[in-house]
Amino acid sequence: MTQRRMVVVGYHAAELVDIACVTSSLIMANAHGASPCYDVCLATPSGLPVTCGSGLTLQGQQALERVTGPLDTLLVSGGIGHEEAAANRVIVGHVRRLARESRRVASVCTGAAVLAAAGLLDGRRATTHWQFAHTLAARHPEIAVDARPIFIRDGNVTTAAGVTSALDVTLAFIEEDHGPALARQVARNLVTYLQRPGNQAQMSMFTEGPPPGDGLVKRIVDHVTGHPDADLSTAALAAGAGVSERHLTRLFLKHTGQTPGRFVRRARTEAAAHLLASTSLPMAAIAARCGFGTAEALRQAFVDLYGIPPSRYRLTQATALPSSFGDDR
Repeated sequence: MTQRRMVVVGYHAAELVDIACVTSSLIMANAHGASPCYDVCLATPSGLPVTCGSGLTLQGQQALERVTGPLDTLLVSGGIGHEEAAANRVIVGHVRRLARESRRVASVCTGAAVLAAAGLLDGRRATTHWQFAHTLAARHPEIAVDARPIFIRDGNVTTAAGVTSALDVTLAFIEEDHGPALARQVARNLVTYLQRPGNQAQMSMFTEGPPPGDGLVKRIVDHVTGHPDADLSTAALAAGAGVSERHLTRLFLKHTGQTPGRFVRRARTEAAAHLLASTSLPMAAIAARCGFGTAEALRQAFVDLYGIPPSRYRLTQATALPSSFGDDR
């Protein structure tokens, strides 16, 4: 089997996790494949060591300037040094050169800024870490920046979101190159999901920001997230809070950016996603536990939020765990 040449570009203040997720996954694929299938190289400016954003130092394996094609995959890491890297003519110029000699080009996190500076994202849809998406879009209006997905493929260019999305996109590459069995074996050894779907949202409502500053809204949010199977209609929530539906809607829009109805729908859908990934409950039971009247109502909400049906999500996420919520089979 011919080894696929995979070059990861690092630079000063790159994110160590961005690099390690890619390189460790590929090396693990070598260990579990029928034969070593990837030739993995960390290329740095002049081949010199780079100090990552964490303060740890990595030794470059090859000078970026001396790398020649053809390559299977060129991947640019992200990190707090991405702006300096994107402004570095040497780095950008060689990334542009090598992209022409690569079957597949990718970036992780803010590495998208380097691809953008090289003109490789012009006219494409792309993603990056949600904190930096607005900046990328403002600086490069020719790019259709979408901060929602974990990774996006547009032609032969793939851009991945923040940090650990490097793991998702690398597992996707392994599956594409060598099939799902090897990707699953690598995921098992990494003790992670096979992969999250690329169009899964980067941020969950349970982690994307601090609780609402308004005490009343916070109490309702806590009630919603803790009791997804309860009566969570706007009328019921307003009555429980002792305010009018109109006033409650105004408060939710101010403090969450969503109406109560939309917030509840998302909370229930994310709760269902958790159960799909962590239990073997049947779909009807999950729908009931999360406040959906039917499995079809759950399916519609799931497709709206994640872009895939719950059955597909479970295939990519679940590890066939037994239910810990009682026997609902």
